[in-house]
Amino acid sequence: MTSPSQSAVPAAPTSVRLVIVSIGMLLLLSSLDQTIVSTALPTIVADLGGLEHLSWVVTAYILASTVVAPLYGKIGDLYGRRNTVFVAVGLFLLGSALCGLAQSMGFLIMARVLQGFGGGGLFVLALSVVGDVIAPQDRGKVQGVFAAVFTVSAVIGPLMGGWFVDVFSWHWIFYINIPVGAIAVGFFAASFRPTGRRVRHKIDWAGALALSLALAALTLFTSLGGRSFDWSSARSLGLVAVALVSAAAFLRIESRAAEPILPLSLFRLNVFWVTSVVGFIAGASMFGAITFMPLYLQIAQGATPTVSGLLLIPMTIGILSSSNFSGRSMGRTGKYRVLTITGLGVLALGMFALSNLAPDTPVWLFCLYLATVGLGMGFIFPVLTTSVQNAVPREQLGTATAAGLMFRQIGGSIAVAAFGAIFAARMAAQLGLSAPGRGDFSPRMVAGLPEAARAAIGEAVVNSLQPIYWLAAGLAVIGLVFALRLEEIPLHNRMVARGE
Repeated sequence: MTSPSQSAVPAAPTSVRLVIVSIGMLLLLSSLDQTIVSTALPTIVADLGGLEHLSWVVTAYILASTVVAPLYGKIGDLYGRRNTVFVAVGLFLLGSALCGLAQSMGFLIMARVLQGFGGGGLFVLALSVVGDVIAPQDRGKVQGVFAAVFTVSAVIGPLMGGWFVDVFSWHWIFYINIPVGAIAVGFFAASFRPTGRRVRHKIDWAGALALSLALAALTLFTSLGGRSFDWSSARSLGLVAVALVSAAAFLRIESRAAEPILPLSLFRLNVFWVTSVVGFIAGASMFGAITFMPLYLQIAQGATPTVSGLLLIPMTIGILSSSNFSGRSMGRTGKYRVLTITGLGVLALGMFALSNLAPDTPVWLFCLYLATVGLGMGFIFPVLTTSVQNAVPREQLGTATAAGLMFRQIGGSIAVAAFGAIFAARMAAQLGLSAPGRGDFSPRMVAGLPEAARAAIGEAVVNSLQPIYWLAAGLAVIGLVFALRLEEIPLHNRMVARGE
């Protein structure tokens, strides 16, 4: 197998910079599409209908990108990373165009799936391309830049989504991807030269299919059960059966595969399985918090989409502050266990605080609650990757890193689907609707209602969100219990042992 150093392209400094800029732009687009949609969701639902499918606009993208991500690395080795980047970007931009053209919620969700199939490859391919053009000692700096890109997307995503809805229309949160993506892929094509090298892999297609079926069935069950059909119905039981059988098949396939997507031997490592659980919970909390906050702000509090985007910034400030502290602390002490425990404790506190929101909660208090959630997540996220990379054998470093990202994304997709089901069902019950999809309220429509009607709808939104944040707080407490079992392998000792 060709190592990164062997396959490095002797590119000129200008070409390297263009490669990094182009990949950074593509990563920004991919990560923005997980957050930019959130502030536009109330308007999209009002335009297309289908409140019961609201969470699927977010879940479809996350789930699709999660399932395909493990395959992109090996496909890039087989067919060339340059060609694979073109395919991933092509799928992403085609999906973006179809999202903008959507005239129904079902069409939009399917277009989001196509978008996710492309977006899921961009992060994996970015790390591979860095290995091709950057010397080993400089890769950490570039990956730090990419981490900053994801942080920036969390800040500007909700704000951009609100601005496009206010100034243009929600369709433009998807259309804007096309010119930016075209420029980025043009830079990439001009600066990244193909190496002509290929690495033979036996791609675990059977494992990928089994994993996809298990995740899709589980997400459908959590999203549709109790609303589109009863929990005890044949459809519900069928989905549960498909999820269980597919999961069992996946475990059997992975135990025998020559190059498994997820080596089961990793689960014998304490650090890997504990951080996988914590990553699942952190993903569930992050996407759950982001997805439903604009509904509270725009409908219960009457904020415009742009203002609701601005009011999500305190969470990002919290993430930035505590993640910076965590990184410095790990570099100074070589320890991470106490950071994980602290983060989950603060996250539980923040989610508990959000469960006490009311239509008249002061803005400053809401921002304080959200900043607390961000502080908790910022303590957790840097630890997940650093501790795993410190614990696994070097030859499994990339696989373990990708697996950690996968668990975080799976947590997000399942939680958003489940939380969306809870929210839609409680909204229907609160407003006395015959079906969860009948209450498709836009912020403008609600603003035009009599004061008593606005107050009733706002109260219904708040009451429907409360159990979501109680559940998120409970998940954080469960994560805290697992974090207490986390083994601490001093970072400095491991780096010295590896000669780093």
